[in-house]
Amino acid sequence: MRQATIKRDTLETQITVEINLDGSGKADLATGVPFLDHMLDQIARHGLIDLTVKATGDLHIDAHHTVEDIGITLGQAFAEAVGDKKGIVRYGHAYVPLDEALSRVVIDLSGRPGLVLEVPFKRAWIGQFDVDLFSEFFHGFVNHAKVTLHIDNLRGENAHHQAETVFKAFGRALRMAIAPDARQGDVIPSTKGSL
Repeated sequence: MRQATIKRDTLETQITVEINLDGSGKADLATGVPFLDHMLDQIARHGLIDLTVKATGDLHIDAHHTVEDIGITLGQAFAEAVGDKKGIVRYGHAYVPLDEALSRVVIDLSGRPGLVLEVPFKRAWIGQFDVDLFSEFFHGFVNHAKVTLHIDNLRGENAHHQAETVFKAFGRALRMAIAPDARQGDVIPSTKGSL
């Protein structure tokens, strides 16, 4: 089974992430940041990834450290769970709409971190959640999962819808990329022989 548990303990945050890439989409989330819980649930459900995230952070300051460190810890757990990447598709992409909003996410499990994030949010806050923190979350993830990730919100007027389409598409793109490729067999999907 492609599973991992990672713990991160700093002066700012204490985080545990458990991930099962071959799950059914179950999520057990308690980050202290309700909107982030909602977004992580989208990754689990649409990626068919079982995900547990427990976090305590310095939320009396703001949510920055908590959100960033969850991205880092999730990236580390993903990297461990996906392993050497033998026999997987490697690339994934998804377009997801929600009413007026539409987002596209494309991922390459390349072994090289890279993020292009183009989400022109129509407002700076979604409830109590600062939309700038999405960039921190995804930077943390790609730098530690070592993946290349392109995220584009193609249209949208409602910031909640924009964010939700991004996270749903991210889950779907992950699901495609980590899927077994029957034609690959036990081969790493790279001309270099490693990722």
